[in-house]
Amino acid sequence: MSQPLLHFAASRAPLAQEALAELTALYGQAPLDQAEAIVALGGDGFMLSTLHAPRPDGLPVYGMNRGTVGFLMNDYRPDDLHARIRAAEVEVINPLHMRATDTNGTVREALAINEVSLLRTGAQAAKLRVFVDGRLRMPELVCDGALVSTPAGSTAYNYSAMGPILPIGSEVLALTAIAPYRPRRWRGAVLPRAAVIRIEVNDPAMRPVMANADSQPFADIAVVEVRSEPAVSHRILFDPGHGLEERLISEQFA
Repeated sequence: MSQPLLHFAASRAPLAQEALAELTALYGQAPLDQAEAIVALGGDGFMLSTLHAPRPDGLPVYGMNRGTVGFLMNDYRPDDLHARIRAAEVEVINPLHMRATDTNGTVREALAINEVSLLRTGAQAAKLRVFVDGRLRMPELVCDGALVSTPAGSTAYNYSAMGPILPIGSEVLALTAIAPYRPRRWRGAVLPRAAVIRIEVNDPAMRPVMANADSQPFADIAVVEVRSEPAVSHRILFDPGHGLEERLISEQFA
C-alpha cells in the first residue's frame, strides 16, 4: 500500500520546529500541491492559521500538539504517522462569514472558524443593538463585548465568556455576551445556523469597538453582520475516538 504524501507545517515555537525537523527527516516533505494531507505542528492558534492559509481544495489537515491547549490537535508521536492518518476520522467544519463596516464606511470581510467577537476598546462599556434575521431582538446591550461562535469554537473564547458548549453536529450558533452589565442576567442565545446576526454599535465615537475574526482585528467598528458560510468547508483529521464530538463532551465533565 502506498503511503500518503505529507506536507509538514510548523509554528515558530522551538518545540514545533524541533518536531518539523524530526518528522521531515522521517517522512520527507511533499510539495503542498502534491500532498494528500497537511500535518500542522503547533497549538490551536497555528491550526487556525493553517486552515485559513491557501491550500488545494479539500486537502485535510492533521494537527499534532506542539503548543499549549491543543483542542484541535492530536497527541504528538513521531511513529506510525502514515497509519494514523489513514485511520483518522474526518470532521468537516464550516466557518463564519463576517462583514464589518467601520466608522468611515469601509467594509471589511473575513472568515472565522472559531468565532467573531466585538470588544470595547475604550474606557466605557460598549452599547450594542442586536438584530437576528432583520428583527431587532435587543435594543441595547451594555457590555464589554459580544461574540458569535461555531460549534467547533464553542469551547474557546465562547466558553470562557460563559457561553454554551455546542455539539459538533448541531445546526446552531452561540451568541454570547462578554461581561454584560445591562440586561445584567442576559448571557446570550442559541440561534439556528442559517441565522444572520447583525450587531450595531451605539455611539462608536464615545464607546469605540473593535471586531475580531479568529484574532484578525478590525478597528473602529460601527456594524457587523455574521452568518455561517456553508460554501466553505475545512476537513480536520483526528485519531479514532478523539474527534471533536468526544472532545466537546469530555470538556463538559473535566
